[in-house]
Amino acid sequence: MKPLHKNIRIGTCSWKYDSWKGLIYSDGVVNNYLSEYSKHYSIVEVDQWFWALFGDKIVMPKPEVVSEYVASVPRDFRFSIKVPNAITLTHKHGKGPLEVNPHFLSNNLMEDFLKLLEPMSKQINSLIFQFEYLNKQKMPDQITFQNQLESFFQNLPPRFNYCIEIRNQNYLNKPYFEFLNTMKLSHVFLQGYWMPPIFEIFGRFQEYIKRHTVIRLHGPDRKAIEHQTDGEWNAIVDPKDGELHKLKIMIHDLLAREVKVTLSVNNHYEGSAPLTIKKFKELF
Repeated sequence: MKPLHKNIRIGTCSWKYDSWKGLIYSDGVVNNYLSEYSKHYSIVEVDQWFWALFGDKIVMPKPEVVSEYVASVPRDFRFSIKVPNAITLTHKHGKGPLEVNPHFLSNNLMEDFLKLLEPMSKQINSLIFQFEYLNKQKMPDQITFQNQLESFFQNLPPRFNYCIEIRNQNYLNKPYFEFLNTMKLSHVFLQGYWMPPIFEIFGRFQEYIKRHTVIRLHGPDRKAIEHQTDGEWNAIVDPKDGELHKLKIMIHDLLAREVKVTLSVNNHYEGSAPLTIKKFKELF
């Protein structure tokens, strides 16, 4: 598996899809999807540990699962991991009045999480903090949000790439990117979910993207593409060739400036993450 460039890693968002048989998995019984996956890609995004907060209950990674993942891949393989939403949700999910999540940006909970990930710590490429859209009820303003982030990240070990994904497009401004640089945090470019095109954001703030960044390709309408594919993720049903061409230019620019790039592709982007990656590699 020859890499496109020393400073880019390309993989998919999750990997447990039966419909990838014939694309990257063998047609027979697959005993270990991740092991087969690692023969094709150098990185994978682990999103299963994001779903952690269920009412008053917090579900954390099982040590045996962490060890299994490490044992399934070669040493040069990397994991891009979404941090539990127990840490990134300001309020608990549910109907009725908003209820504050007492674990929001909890350094103690983050410390527990990192301890559980210790067996794979040397193979962690990125730790992604995915924040939902923060309305005024959940977060008074951008400055308050940044102040809370600053208090949290000042107490984390500096050895990881901490990456921030926000879904408030009005937060994507000069003060925000200056803040990321000051704190040595990486921006996550999210293509989809009602966010402005990543190419527009990159064009305005590319000077602030340094060291490392994550690009996550998601589609604009999750339910619509699920209806189109009927849960079978083995064909392109919503081609985005124009976007992929712009992505090529964007990534070439980042690599020319020695920025390390992590590209994660979701099935919901075009209908099949492996086929999207194949298209992009041929284009690149």
